[in-house]
Formats: sequence, C-alpha cells, structure tokens
Amino acid sequence: MQSTGVDIAEPAPISYTMTIDSTSSGRLGFMGVLRFSGADVVSFLQGQVSNDTQRLSEHSPVLAAYSTAQGRVLALIYLLPHSSGVVAILPREILEPTMERMRKFILRAKVRIEEAADLVVAGQLGGAIPQAGTTLQAGAAPQVGAARQAGAISQGSSKVVSRYIERDGIGMAPVGHDENRQWIIGPPEKIAAPADAAAAKHIEEQWRLADIRAGLPQVYAATSEAFVAQMLNLDLLDGISFTKGCYTGQEIIARTQHLGRIKRRLFRLSLPSGTWKVGQALRLADGRQGRLTEVIESAGRTEALAVLSVEAGVTGAAGGADAPGELLVDAAELPLPYSLFGPHVRE
Repeated sequence: MQSTGVDIAEPAPISYTMTIDSTSSGRLGFMGVLRFSGADVVSFLQGQVSNDTQRLSEHSPVLAAYSTAQGRVLALIYLLPHSSGVVAILPREILEPTMERMRKFILRAKVRIEEAADLVVAGQLGGAIPQAGTTLQAGAAPQVGAARQAGAISQGSSKVVSRYIERDGIGMAPVGHDENRQWIIGPPEKIAAPADAAAAKHIEEQWRLADIRAGLPQVYAATSEAFVAQMLNLDLLDGISFTKGCYTGQEIIARTQHLGRIKRRLFRLSLPSGTWKVGQALRLADGRQGRLTEVIESAGRTEALAVLSVEAGVTGAAGGADAPGELLVDAAELPLPYSLFGPHVRE
C-alpha cells in the first residue's frame, strides 16, 4: 500500500458475513475512526504517538497514546494498517479535537487526516475464529471461507487472531492482550447495525465492561489530559516504545520511566451502588486517591477502572485532597490479568 507507507498488499484470504445474533457483539457506535493517508503517514505518526508505528508494516495492531508536550494523554488510539490507510480507533467524543490537533503538526508532511465516515467499528466478544466452512452466529462476526487464516494462531480446535488480517476492505485485529476480543472494521453495508437503541447500549456496556476486566484503559473527554501514559499502565500493555525516536511527550514519559517514580497506576475496582461517572474524583478507605477512567454497572454490580495513588497520601492531577467533588468510597480492589509491578504483558 504505497500511499501510506505500510505494505499490506497481500491481506489474509478470508471473507466475512456479518450478522447480529449475539447481544454482546456488534457495532460500537461510541467508537469512531480516523484515517491517515499519504506517503509520510508512518513517519508522521512515529513523531506523534508513544508506540513504534513501524510495526504496522508487520501487520501488527498498535496501541499508543497521543499526548501533549507535557506528557499528558489526550487520546488512546488503536492503529490498524487498513488498505485504505492507517486507521485509528478512538472514542467518538474526542475524535474531532484529536483530528484537529494532529492536523496542526502536518506542516510539509505528505499526510491527510480525516474522519473515516465510510468505515464503522464493531467488536467481537468470544475470541475464536471458526474453522473453514462454519458460520459463527455473532454480531459483526466473520464467517471464514478459506482454509488458511494468516495472522491467526491455533488454540485447541479454534483459532485466535494474533495480528491484523483483512479481506475486501474488512479488517480484524486483537484488542491488546485480550485474546477473547477482536476489533472488526469495515464499511457499514457489510456490518449490520444493532436492532435498536437498547441493543446498541447493551453492546457498548458489555464491551466497556470487558475493557475493565482486561485492565485496558480508555480516555474520554472527561479524562483527556489528566494522566501520563504510565498512570494508565501503558508501559505494561505494550503501549509505549522506549527505543524509538522522539515524539510529542516523549521526554516526560521517558523520564517518568527511567526515574522509577510512577506514583499512580490504573487499578480495577468494585464500587458500591451509586451514581458514578468517568472522571469522578474519589478517595478509598485506605487513603488512596484518584479518578475513575471507566465505570459500568452490570447485573447489579458496578465495576470500574481508576487511576489511583499507589500509596496513601499521594496527591496530584489524578486526585487530591482538594479535588472537586471527591467522594470517600468503600471500594474493593479486584485483580487485574497482569502484574502492576512485574514484567510486561507483552514484550
């Protein structure tokens, strides 16, 4: 794909049939798509985001932070090497400001940034790709019609997507380290919409709940510019490259890592019943303070991700004694599927 500098000239030989039979898989209307096209796309993004965009040429999806010069995360984006250009998946509510800010840095680079209105984002919960010739009854799920799936690895009698694969304009990629979910991206006429608003809301809630349980952060308008990348555990989630060249915010992110002074981290919590919202300041009973980054009520239980001080008494942008509307919360900490103080989830 010469126009973007990313070669995916031979996408995986798979075909797709989209259905909406599952209540927890389908279009994710709250997520939008930016498209980056032009000869300088990869080098432009390399200077803008926290991860190594050269990996896109290896059909690898890339999770990255787009930050201010002060290292504050403006947006988290999932970059995929789609045949129409490099595409970025991010919450729709911050899509336009992210696009407008990035456009200011194009200068003489041969890059075009636009909202990809011809593509929609869907999510598949379940993880497995059915064997050739079978039909997976799930919203926005693929039907594999070829014997070989490039970018898939065997897991028992099924296959799990391990890298980006595409056919006929429809792409599929894993969601971070979560092997139970995949992004699916393609034209709206090939990906069925939810039956109604209630179904769309349910799909969104199930997807965001899966993010919480996987410990995968997200940034919305209420939390944009609130955190440095490590506070969102991106150094543990293969979201930062410490060997690539300079990019916006790199100095602060690298200094934070090398000094070993990461005083706030992303934790998973169970919250008592109440009215909760992203960005809410809170203080736990043990004295740790912070802000909610994601919160979902499901089956009478409220689960959340929050950036909290690692130790009681640490104040700052993620919460503090003077944080407006701070609530004292009797929350229970829930386990994450990776260690906050051990090796990276992915090398």
